[in-house]
Amino acid sequence: MSKILFVINPISGDIDKEELMEDLKAFCRQNNLTVEYFKTTGVDDEEKLKKKLVSYKPEIACAVGGDGTVSLTAKSIINSDVALSIIPMGSGNGLSKDLGIPQNFDEALQLLVDHKKMAIDTLDVNGHLSIHICDMGFNALVVKRFCGGETRGPGAYAWIAMQEFMAYEPKKYTIRTDGKTIFDGEAFMITVTNARAFGSNAAINPTGVINDGNFEICVLEPFPKASSLGILYRLYTDTIDDSVYTHRFSCSSASIINHAEEVSQIDGEPEDLGKTISFRAQPQNLHVLLPPQAV
Repeated sequence: MSKILFVINPISGDIDKEELMEDLKAFCRQNNLTVEYFKTTGVDDEEKLKKKLVSYKPEIACAVGGDGTVSLTAKSIINSDVALSIIPMGSGNGLSKDLGIPQNFDEALQLLVDHKKMAIDTLDVNGHLSIHICDMGFNALVVKRFCGGETRGPGAYAWIAMQEFMAYEPKKYTIRTDGKTIFDGEAFMITVTNARAFGSNAAINPTGVINDGNFEICVLEPFPKASSLGILYRLYTDTIDDSVYTHRFSCSSASIINHAEEVSQIDGEPEDLGKTISFRAQPQNLHVLLPPQAV
């Protein structure tokens, strides 16, 4: 018998949460699962969730919501034997898509009883946990605008991106690893991840492996506006490495000097990381539930 704690964001997604609760309860009764529920409020959620985990001692913590709910749950169980399950209900659902977790509610719920467990790497970013993607530059700016807006969904994100694109000016960055400078110049954006793609399915790191002990730094240099459609095509066809405007570096630790202190984001949340940002891989310290057929 599995002991599960559902971590639920009451305001994520476009779904009746009372109906959702009834569906969860019915599924757990049918499968003889022991469960409790934790609803986020936006006030001291991480502290309260950690206390709940200590008192309840579940085997699985199931995040029901978007990237923010997944990140909150992961932070609370990192470096433990508690496994993360995801029922994606947000705008991006980046990590769940990267892991091949079904985006359908019923199929994702089924993973609680029919799954494969795998340990994945995470990143320490100036003391912050990143379980999916950290970046600075254009995408981080769009994330900041998106988070500050009232409209959610992929359409709202795309609209903000179009608005910001024409006026965006690349910023200067310096990247160092193993005592060497590997990049020093302007970039449209820099993405640091051990996963493959954004929640939009744009593959910025198409050959990334999420549990190999390394992460990739993906640099997109300034490019003519006329090349933007070609770059988008490559992002959505796993061929971004073929662009003359991109570089990827694989490492286990690195630092980036963000000379202009341009906005940064971690897993869909804007963060003020300062001018010098340190990155360190944390090998296989988060257990996740995947479909049984996952590689």
